[in-house]
Amino acid sequence: MAGEHGVVFPEVDGRRSTSATGRAVVADALRPVDPVGADAAARETSWRSGYGPHFRRLVEAGLPSYGAARSIAEAGLASVHARMRWAPQDGEEQVLGAAMAGPLAEMSAGSAERVGTETVAGTGRPDTALTVPYRGRRLAGDDLRRQLDTWVAAGVVEPSLREAVTAVLENPDWLRLDGRTVVVLGAAAEMGPLRALLRWGATVAAVDLPRPDLWTRLLDDTRDLAGRLVVPVRPGPEDLPQRAGLDVLHDLPAASAWTSALPGPLVLGNYVYADGSTNVRVSVAVDALTEAVRRQRSEVALAFLATPTDVFAVPGAAVDAAVEAYAQRRTSKLLRVPLRTVSGGRLLRRNYLPGVDPGINDSVVTQQGPNYLLAKRVQRWRATAARAEGAAVSFKVAPPTRTRSVVRNRALAAAYSGAHRFGVEVFEPGTANTLMAALLVHDLVARPPAQDHPWQDEAFAAAHGGLWRCAYDPRSALGLAALLGAASAR
Repeated sequence: MAGEHGVVFPEVDGRRSTSATGRAVVADALRPVDPVGADAAARETSWRSGYGPHFRRLVEAGLPSYGAARSIAEAGLASVHARMRWAPQDGEEQVLGAAMAGPLAEMSAGSAERVGTETVAGTGRPDTALTVPYRGRRLAGDDLRRQLDTWVAAGVVEPSLREAVTAVLENPDWLRLDGRTVVVLGAAAEMGPLRALLRWGATVAAVDLPRPDLWTRLLDDTRDLAGRLVVPVRPGPEDLPQRAGLDVLHDLPAASAWTSALPGPLVLGNYVYADGSTNVRVSVAVDALTEAVRRQRSEVALAFLATPTDVFAVPGAAVDAAVEAYAQRRTSKLLRVPLRTVSGGRLLRRNYLPGVDPGINDSVVTQQGPNYLLAKRVQRWRATAARAEGAAVSFKVAPPTRTRSVVRNRALAAAYSGAHRFGVEVFEPGTANTLMAALLVHDLVARPPAQDHPWQDEAFAAAHGGLWRCAYDPRSALGLAALLGAASAR
């Protein structure tokens, strides 16, 4: 990590320690409501392998009340901004939160002229109805309704997702999001809504790294669509792909200034992803940008996609469905007892105890590591905190999806290949990102009322792929799924 600049981890004992920072942030988040849990996190000596129970505790400790969940979110965010650092290429490293309130805010004010804007108008006709690609077809109308029914019956999505998507299906005029500018941070992300929104005729501000190959692909892919693509550019005579892009991680002042100056009511959509510790850094950078824009603009709405491989509180109806599935899986009953015996009870455990409400679904994939979970938790915390402050927030649990990052992870790719044997459906990117874009439209236009507790907001219209309603605790089955998936691949 030597020579890093931009948003960076703090130095601990002479080096930038991701484990020490992650452990401290989780402990800080827990401390207002669960001092014992905070001390346990702070004392964890094997953070890279032992982080799981502490992230689970962040969810459990917030369940007693709305105030507890909000306190955890706000304390976690405060810790992140107090611990992470802003390291300019030339100059003294500073606490990120203090830098955003002082020097970085001043730099942002002077950065507006450094980055220009170009708008690419699509040449296509906007789609006038919601359609979703699925297994070689494009589902519309009654076909889409039947597929929604199928997913609900199979426990792949929550029933509230069917209601939300049906509302968009019945109100196609919502799709254009007239009058809004949707800022897609991580424009090239496979799970992002950029293509769907442009297909529907929306105005999308695309923010991604200044890489000509990325922008060449992005512009080629979207030029024939119907919407307007707003692009940050550097001055110069080169073609647009050579000048386009903003690096939020390393040029936070310019990115904040450019985003703040965009016209129309803004929607800030966070779809960024990076490998390893960089994922935390870029997630925190986007959070800092978000707060900088919100300080200047009162009408900003926020959008997030949550990973299904995290810890969530789930409705009692999902618990009941999983309990029933556990009782009815006759084909596995012969194997269940011997497998649990030889594994010391680790394999094919039931997903929940009967009658709990809410249940706790722990679908964390250990190989993804604590940095991945911390990056996603920062987004969950911001969604909770912003919603409590009255902001419009679209936060959706996205389904397990065969994205490039998943395919690169051999263990996860194998588990996804065998997941269908345990009642889990893994989606293709086109299906997942179109569904998530439709849910974003629903949340922005229909503005469903906030739930009584943040966990219920997170569970609303969740597309967990079946992880919440399958018979077995996901981690106790995904190992077998990986073996079966690897065997079928061979």
